Amino acid sequence: MQPDASMQTGDAPEEVRLDGRPGLRSDVDELLHAAARCSCPKKQQRLRSEAVTAAMPLARSIALRYRGRGESMDDLVQVAYLGLVKAVSRFDPDRGSDFIAFATPSITGEVRRWFRDRGWDVRPPRRLQDLRATMLPAVQELAQELGRTPRSVEVAEKLGVSTDEVLETMQAVTGYTADSLDAPVDREEGPTLAETLGGNDAELDDIEDRLSLGPLLAQLPPRDRHILSLRFYRGWTQSEIAEDIGVTQMQVSRLLTKALGRLREQLLAS
Repeated sequence: MQPDASMQTGDAPEEVRLDGRPGLRSDVDELLHAAARCSCPKKQQRLRSEAVTAAMPLARSIALRYRGRGESMDDLVQVAYLGLVKAVSRFDPDRGSDFIAFATPSITGEVRRWFRDRGWDVRPPRRLQDLRATMLPAVQELAQELGRTPRSVEVAEKLGVSTDEVLETMQAVTGYTADSLDAPVDREEGPTLAETLGGNDAELDDIEDRLSLGPLLAQLPPRDRHILSLRFYRGWTQSEIAEDIGVTQMQVSRLLTKALGRLREQLLAS
């Protein structure tokens, strides 16, 4: 559907036509009143279906208010139609209000819930979702007034929220849509995003053991810690260690076995 010139002003022309077209508002109300008085289920359903069809311009005009926010216009219209159908099923003519006044907030709420609950690939807290829905139009309005991109403090002032909340919402917006791992990094050429990701670090599995081992090493006698450091961190042979500390190679072997055994027992006991 191509918007006419009046749509570009930000108005909802179809809703105006619905309200202003002679007899249309009353026609919808008359159909729903007739359905409420009807005792024939089939006829009642037909009257309600006719009321839905007659009120579709209202649903479309509400959906148009949310265009340009990253979602398909066809999807938004379908969600608005769903809200219209729900409004028709809940409307009680005996309460005295006209259907248009009753249905407008109901349809609007349905569209907003769709944005809030289904429009996010990575869903932030509800308060940030709600703030995003009001922040985007505010940013566009400020940009027109100022002739430049508004600062976060200006957006916060207009919305009556803190600058931190605006910044947090702007960060959350990046999770509204997520790129596929199969998408190329540079447009349509080059490696995919998945191919640029790092692989598993083989040493990650040893982190827990290393963290547990640190305090136990500190409890060893200084000579044992020195021997273990030379053997496992510097890669010295037992003969080189023996020469360094002034003992035999056999003694170094026994000291290593004893120290490692002690560490093993303490690790298993912890």
